[in-house]
Amino acid sequence: MANLKEVRNRISSVTSTQQITKAMKMVSAAKLKRATNAIVQLRPYATKLRDILAEVSASVEGNNSPYTVDRIPTKVLIIVVTSNRGLAGAFNANAIKTANNLIATKYADQFARGDVSIVAIGKRGHDFFAKRDFNVIGNHNELYNQLDFENVSIIAESIMEHFREEKVDRVEIVYNQFRNAAVQILTSEQLLPLLPETKEGEEKVELDYIIEPSKEKIIEELIPKSIKIQLYKAVLDSHASEHGARMTAMDKATENAGDLLRDLKLSYNQARQAAITTELTEIVSGAAALSNG
Repeated sequence: MANLKEVRNRISSVTSTQQITKAMKMVSAAKLKRATNAIVQLRPYATKLRDILAEVSASVEGNNSPYTVDRIPTKVLIIVVTSNRGLAGAFNANAIKTANNLIATKYADQFARGDVSIVAIGKRGHDFFAKRDFNVIGNHNELYNQLDFENVSIIAESIMEHFREEKVDRVEIVYNQFRNAAVQILTSEQLLPLLPETKEGEEKVELDYIIEPSKEKIIEELIPKSIKIQLYKAVLDSHASEHGARMTAMDKATENAGDLLRDLKLSYNQARQAAITTELTEIVSGAAALSNG
């Protein structure tokens, strides 16, 4: 059995850790509230923009946007959205694993030729792929310092330029989609080329839009904006998921620390009782020896 000093030190250490995890849980809960508000407000706008774009594009013949050209995916770009910090359970590891599986299954031939590139949003993903000699062409760890549409648009414009100049033929994004604090859904979506969504079994509803100046001009403006919004939504989803995962992980860590403290205090009391019993035994034995002498 450990001595009293060792147990006291462990109790002190676990108590300090529990205080830290409890504080981190509270911080993540506050950040989660703001991040959740941001993604909940954006989703209806992103969905409506996509619907309008699909409806208008269907009524225009010969759409010549460079972002809708569906080429053979010889060169592929994977955007991996992780976080800059850890202590969020399997949040980062799962996103990285999903990206690896996507490359290994869907783009194995391109990877074997060295035609798979990575754009990392988040330090954890960047460090993982950079250390394993992947072709990492973008490091955007600083994005989380000021996460807004303008800064995400800069990243999106760079990716769109790569696609437009045929440096890549397909762009996919891997991220955690936010459902609630305890549930994050790993998602991989095609960002480029932007193709119309086809939903089987759903009746097509014709909408009569009043369009100015022209359908062609509207499409020319909407397609780049839709791509930027899609990337922005993915980053906001991942950001909210990160705080949800960290809050859940810190809550579990706090509970585990409480369980460990109960076991340590039980061990401490047992060790203390054993020490007292030993001392009493020694005193009684000493007194008996003196009386017999």
